Amino acid sequence: MPTVLRVEGFRFFFFSNEGIEPPHIHVERGEGHAKFWLEPVTMAIAKDLKNSELRRARLLVIQHRSDFLEKWREYFGD
Repeated sequence: MPTVLRVEGFRFFFFSNEGIEPPHIHVERGEGHAKFWLEPVTMAIAKDLKNSELRRARLLVIQHRSDFLEKWREYFGD
C-alpha cells in the first residue's frame, strides 16, 4: 500500500490492487479513514473521522490532487 503523502497527521495512500477503479486516494488519521475520488474530488466513503478532519482532508486532496493523479498513473498506468 504505497504512501503518497504524510501531512498534519494524515496519511494519504492507495492499495496496490485498486487499479481497476477510477483514480482515488485513501486517507487515514488515527482510527479514522476516508476515500476520495480524484476526478472530480468527491468523498466516496468515510468512517470515524470528525467533520473538521474530513473538511481538512478534502482540502488537502484538492491541494495535492495533481501529485496524487501523477502517482496513481505512475503506479497503475493510464
